[in-house]
Amino acid sequence: MSTVEERLLPSAEPVRLIDEHGAAHAHASYQLPSAETLTDGYAQLVKGRRLNDQASALVRQGRLAVYPSSHGQEACQVAATMVLEERDWLFPTYRDTVSIVSRGVDPIETLTLLRGDWHSGYDPYARNVAPQSTPLATQLLHAVGVAHAARLKGEDTVVMALVGDGGTSEGDFHEALNFAAVWQAPVVFFIQNNEYAISVPLAKQTAAPSLAHKGIGYGVPGERADGNDLAGLLAVLGRAVERARAGEGPQLVEAHTYRVQAHTNADDASRYRDDAEVTPWLERDPIKRLDAYLSGAGLLDDAARAAAASAADQVAEYTRVGLMEDVQPDPAELFQHLYTTQTPQLREQAAFLADELAREEA
Repeated sequence: MSTVEERLLPSAEPVRLIDEHGAAHAHASYQLPSAETLTDGYAQLVKGRRLNDQASALVRQGRLAVYPSSHGQEACQVAATMVLEERDWLFPTYRDTVSIVSRGVDPIETLTLLRGDWHSGYDPYARNVAPQSTPLATQLLHAVGVAHAARLKGEDTVVMALVGDGGTSEGDFHEALNFAAVWQAPVVFFIQNNEYAISVPLAKQTAAPSLAHKGIGYGVPGERADGNDLAGLLAVLGRAVERARAGEGPQLVEAHTYRVQAHTNADDASRYRDDAEVTPWLERDPIKRLDAYLSGAGLLDDAARAAAASAADQVAEYTRVGLMEDVQPDPAELFQHLYTTQTPQLREQAAFLADELAREEA
């Protein structure tokens, strides 16, 4: 029987079930997901890549103010939602648009925040998806609160809390892990380690053997996975969700991936890294990898590829058309949704603005 310390330790190497050449590898602790699961995952990866590229194009066209692309990280984005049930909750970061859409949220509503029209364009309760968080790691404490509340109410709910490697350097990350462990909250902390916190490389963020090791000090078991291997991610995250749901408390999973594109459209990645560093990661692309495996197993042909591409194009077209429409903001909404009952100051300010607008129209 393993000791408590041994149960907290992550694998020496990230779990990988399908390598960059599309070859499957047996693992002592994890099984390859079903063919149906992987073919569905492939279609979702293709859709996610198309959405990423479409959103980046909309920034260049002035229809989005900013877009933090997850191009190359789609396996993490898709896996995070594929392992959840409808009753579960997703707490995303600003880079997790693909994950939110994969959860079933309308892509136009998802991108509204990045367009600048509203604070959040979707109803969090419709799909159990919290608003995207721009401040690093603040959503993790909220995620723990939701998970703890669910446990107190006896609900069979798991919370998936997404965070980047840079977010693990924030105090909120450590507070969230500590609270979750003490309360045995059913939350899975999923770190997408893409090697950079804007321009700061991982080596300047931590001296730990891995980010998954950070759970040890709080009594949270950690695991590592190849972040570009959808199969491995589904196996690792799926088990983490199962353990959290079974009452085993919080789980920590680190996915090793890479931010292929710039931090956002406002970032010049060439100032802090060379193309030679990026090139090897292009060969580890999650879509190419899964395509190679499925093709070799006779589970993917040209017709299936075309169908996946067509479905992805439809999502991209819907998003493009919707975000091309000009929005006519209502100034009165500035004063709504702040309080259940408006304060006297807000009522006075709203009346003043309404009077000013009426004068301009007269």
